Amino acid sequence: MLTEAALVARSVSEEAVEQPSAPALIGKTAEPATVAPAEVPAPTPVEFPSHAPYLLIGGGTASFAAARSIRARDPGARVLIITDEPDLPYMRPPLSKELWFSDDPSVVDTLRFKQWNGKERSIYFQPPSFYVSPQDLEKVENGGVAVLTGKKVVHMDVRGNKVTLSDDTEISYDKCLIATGGIPRNLQVIERAGEEVTKRTTLFRKVEDFKALDKVSRDTKSITIIGGGFLGSELACALGRRSADSDLEVIQMFPEKGNMGKVLPEYLSNWTTAKVKSEGVAVITEALVKAVSFKDGKVEIKLKDGRVVKTDHIVAAVGLEPSVELAKSAGLEVDSDFGGFRVNAELQARSNIWVAGDAACFYDIRLGRRRVEHHDHAVVSGRLAGENMTGANKPYWHQSMFWSDLGPDVGYEAIGIVDSSLPTVGVFAKATAKDTPKAATEKSGTGIRSESETEGTASSPVASSTPEPPPVLEQKDNYGKGVIFYLRDKVVVGIILWNVFNRMPVARKIIKDGEEHADLNEVAKLFNIHDD
Repeated sequence: MLTEAALVARSVSEEAVEQPSAPALIGKTAEPATVAPAEVPAPTPVEFPSHAPYLLIGGGTASFAAARSIRARDPGARVLIITDEPDLPYMRPPLSKELWFSDDPSVVDTLRFKQWNGKERSIYFQPPSFYVSPQDLEKVENGGVAVLTGKKVVHMDVRGNKVTLSDDTEISYDKCLIATGGIPRNLQVIERAGEEVTKRTTLFRKVEDFKALDKVSRDTKSITIIGGGFLGSELACALGRRSADSDLEVIQMFPEKGNMGKVLPEYLSNWTTAKVKSEGVAVITEALVKAVSFKDGKVEIKLKDGRVVKTDHIVAAVGLEPSVELAKSAGLEVDSDFGGFRVNAELQARSNIWVAGDAACFYDIRLGRRRVEHHDHAVVSGRLAGENMTGANKPYWHQSMFWSDLGPDVGYEAIGIVDSSLPTVGVFAKATAKDTPKAATEKSGTGIRSESETEGTASSPVASSTPEPPPVLEQKDNYGKGVIFYLRDKVVVGIILWNVFNRMPVARKIIKDGEEHADLNEVAKLFNIHDD
């Protein structure tokens, strides 16, 4: 039996159709003009629907998942997605992962890539033919999903059930989803540094950022990534791998002692830093940026301890700020601790307004109030919001997972609260050739690992009675594969599966049970880490 999580995955992955590339234009070279050019008529303005029964603000994963969910429960539904991006809904993870490892020089144009399992696909969830045009949305017989690209909602009139766009267009709605995502944070020292530094700085989030950074990586000699979290470390590995075939210098700096130091226990963070260095990246740890300036054709980064780094381009990967600009006009509450719109267990902010994805601050019955910025959460919360917009009235119970890959050979999946300030217990075993992201996706047949999850093994955990080799507990430098448990008041609140794949239902069940475990070595056996 498929659970909600599995159905969410299928709604996004199985129905996805590849995005076709644009047709080539074939013709003769034009002769020099000998007559005055004819007057070019002004473009016909796009007609907007004046009303949308279902209005989704934001064009990311959460909105797309909600649209599919709405249409599944209400087959005649008319759904309008409004996005300030020029693109149709697409998945973001490949922008910092697989796209960088493509051998196709035209990948920045096609946005098609080979997943770790070798299968090719597009980053777009659906091709243009899947959607109806906005001007036809009110007319089409069986409804559909329309996307209004390049338009920003700047005001919400909650009492009047309508929104205003940046061009003063008004659109009314019956039910509305806010899935505005977030905006990449920048460092104040960069913002204050002036135009020359600003135009040599990338804040990485969208398709256009991937295209721009790809060009920078081919045209410059040195790139410095500021930030040691998921995005910064993934981009460092990707650019480092590329530098092997060029004279590109790749530098990564961050204030922690090691890569992903806020998430991983220190010994594993140090191991990860060694891995990033092996990809050709110069890693500068415990780096606090004091000032940034532009001198003699170079960006100069001064650190608080006196060190100076000169580079051609900066990538600031220092976190995400949830987009809550609509809160003021809509009279919606923003959480003072976590940011994002505060919603109830059904993801409702008002009786006919829901919030999903990065911008939602929700209450987790096990772990308290949270805000999550990962793909799997966007998929699941978007789907649930769509179901509730059609009358399901279901609470959010799903423990979303997230994953990070340092190329095709090292990756991890995590769930719950993974914070390096918590006590941890790690159990490790020797890795085999099948213990890599590449091998895991080859076996499952999917590229986005959160989409292949099921809850099939979510029964009460019982350790295997089969004798197994004794676990290696945090043994130095032997981190081929393993399980890291994060504890709060002796209860497991977070789990990282390090090069262990397709075991997320087991981890989810352990957190859901919320029990104390006398021997976590025994619990680790549930993940079969000693199997060859």
